[in-house]
Amino acid sequence: MTFWDFLLYLYISFFFPMFKGKSQNRGFRSGGSSASSDPHKPFRKKFQGKNPSARRARFAGSNININQLISKAKTDSASPAVEHVITHQFKDFALDPRIIQNIERKGYKIPTPIQDQTIPKILEGRDVIGLANTGTGKTAAFLLPLINKILADRNQKVLILAPTRELAVQIHDELRIFTQGLNIWGLICIGGMDIRQQARRIKTPFNFLIGTPGRIIDLNERKILHFDRFQNVVLDEADRMVDMGFIHDIRHIFSRLPKQRHNVCFSATMKKDVEGLIRDFLQNPVMVSVVQRETAANVEQEVIRVSNPTQKMEVLVGLLKKPEFKRVLVFGRTKHGVEKISKTLHQVGFHVDSIHGDKSQNYRLRALRSFKDGKVKILVATDVAARGLDIDNVSHVINYDLPANYEDYIHRIGRTGRAAQKGNAISLVT
Repeated sequence: MTFWDFLLYLYISFFFPMFKGKSQNRGFRSGGSSASSDPHKPFRKKFQGKNPSARRARFAGSNININQLISKAKTDSASPAVEHVITHQFKDFALDPRIIQNIERKGYKIPTPIQDQTIPKILEGRDVIGLANTGTGKTAAFLLPLINKILADRNQKVLILAPTRELAVQIHDELRIFTQGLNIWGLICIGGMDIRQQARRIKTPFNFLIGTPGRIIDLNERKILHFDRFQNVVLDEADRMVDMGFIHDIRHIFSRLPKQRHNVCFSATMKKDVEGLIRDFLQNPVMVSVVQRETAANVEQEVIRVSNPTQKMEVLVGLLKKPEFKRVLVFGRTKHGVEKISKTLHQVGFHVDSIHGDKSQNYRLRALRSFKDGKVKILVATDVAARGLDIDNVSHVINYDLPANYEDYIHRIGRTGRAAQKGNAISLVT
């Protein structure tokens, strides 16, 4: 066989079947080919066209075993968790009496287990690692002793790093409650808001700076924010930081903070990357763990199977009309899908709002506040709302679209059944 014969052989072997396949596909689209002549016909029919989102939507949640989404909430008697005995009242802590007054004004009576065990250690100046489920009062666990530290020394400054803008806002809101009348000031620096305004505020006196890693680094690189001003640093939701890809940003920030500083780290789980951070940057830390059970163990989970998207919306509307669906988070997979769900529910007559990445930060904050205040009954969201949000009394989480994986599913349904309350999660599966 000559060289040219070999090339002709390759051409016939590889390119001719490709042309043949295209011919079959054209025949199928025009109705000229049968299923028997093209074994892939059903698959092509479902995804033909130029829109690739149909293919992505088809495989949403493909990494989830549906049986994992069906579970009864565990009662306290059925839970194998060790009960954590509360050994303090808030007045027992070495806190300034003015802080105690603000605690009582907020309605707190006794500490949660994570507060009970970490507040004394942070007051002692120890580096602390706190492991606790979501919705267990971690924010107050680090804010209260650090507010007390600033009352004793007004030159102290605290940097608090949060994985999401919404969580940073929540921390800032709680800080304002606990520092009422104390002349302690907090700043919030997050993306999606005017960086020039944040730069101006940094030049004014403050004690706490709460922000997301990207914006904090941006301000530092612009020579506006200087890390050597902070003697204390809090890393909140450390495992979420890792999940969201902030591990290198956190290492960058920690490596530029003063060597002598007070470190506090809170997380729901202890992952290898989190362990690495602790090993590299914390000094002889004390670990406190009050993790009792999987976050979703007290959430009643069920699956409702539907035959098509039209029926899915009908089922959703039917559920939301029930009186027990009092405050509901509905999760969609895409920004466009979330907007479509929200508009449809609004047209039906529900008080509904939506948040996703295309919404401005101010809009997202207004929507969240309206949901928390009960002005809207339903909040439709992408997974931007699944991480770190602390919203009281969410009666139901509905997965209109399944998330990409089971870990994201756990984050979503963790928005209900918080602080040992029972919650409900429903997944609509086509």
